[in-house]
Amino acid sequence: MELAESTGAEPAWAGYWCGGANEWIAPRIGLPELPFVPVPRFPGTPEAVSLDAWKARHVASWAGGRPFVWFEDEPDAAERLLDHLAWDSHLLIPVDPWEGLQEEHLERARLWLEHLDAAEDAS
Repeated sequence: MELAESTGAEPAWAGYWCGGANEWIAPRIGLPELPFVPVPRFPGTPEAVSLDAWKARHVASWAGGRPFVWFEDEPDAAERLLDHLAWDSHLLIPVDPWEGLQEEHLERARLWLEHLDAAEDAS
């Protein structure tokens, strides 16, 4: 929340938990209720996409062209996100699911968001 407050970013859940993250995860790690990307249930093979590509498609749609940082523990999501977005529109930060979100992840996001603000101020 400190990262969001210092940069003006809007935190949101971007996972299959959807609103369940507010009930099951947020209270355990000290987060308030947050908006979430509505990721529908994975349809399986008829869509001919991977599970990560399915999630990336919905994250890209939800972002609606706004720049964003995504902390992600599924390695295929990074490649699949690029199927839907330009490189410069987002920062995807891989997170080891066994280690979780670390201070260096937050610092990387902070620097990127501050760079965005500086670029907007210059234009």
